[in-house]
Amino acid sequence: MHEHYYSSKPTAKSEEREIQAKLLDQSLVFYTDRGVFSKKGVDFGSRLLIETVSIEHERVILDLGCGYGPIGIAMAKAYPQLSVVMLDINERAVELAKKNVVRNQVSNRIELLVSDGFFAVSERRFDAILFNPPIRIGKSAVYALFAQSREHLESGGKLWVVIRKQQGAASAKAELERIFDQVDVVEQKKGYWIIRAAVR
Repeated sequence: MHEHYYSSKPTAKSEEREIQAKLLDQSLVFYTDRGVFSKKGVDFGSRLLIETVSIEHERVILDLGCGYGPIGIAMAKAYPQLSVVMLDINERAVELAKKNVVRNQVSNRIELLVSDGFFAVSERRFDAILFNPPIRIGKSAVYALFAQSREHLESGGKLWVVIRKQQGAASAKAELERIFDQVDVVEQKKGYWIIRAAVR
């Protein structure tokens, strides 16, 4: 079976590299590697999500499926008041994210956990969840994470999702409307949608 970046223990031989990215006016450097998502550079969807999310009164946010950490780290650097929890099933990705937190001198309270979905934070709730879903795990698995996200949001909390139109953005929006109290498409660019789903 072909290995994907959502494997828990990537078997691809490590070839660590360093990439640079400017995110929210921050010049950041990330270690990446084989067996992790978007290893050659921060992908457009993640960039658009980072640029679109609005942080107002949020104190604790979750980067669900963090990979090597660009979303959570960019948000932490831009919003020093935030506590950021970062989860990924991929152990190599989490180890890279830990190194990237240090490399980019993130001073916020950061937690990095290996977790299949919400398993490692089963009792916790967040003010916002940021999610660039691994579409290849299949629609039912992604939709299950949408539903679980609602259960892990505080009252008034928001799930922010980036998804390509051709990968089912419209049906994802419809599913979110079934689960959440208010759903809006807040940005569309180059075929990517940023969807914000809120709970009252």
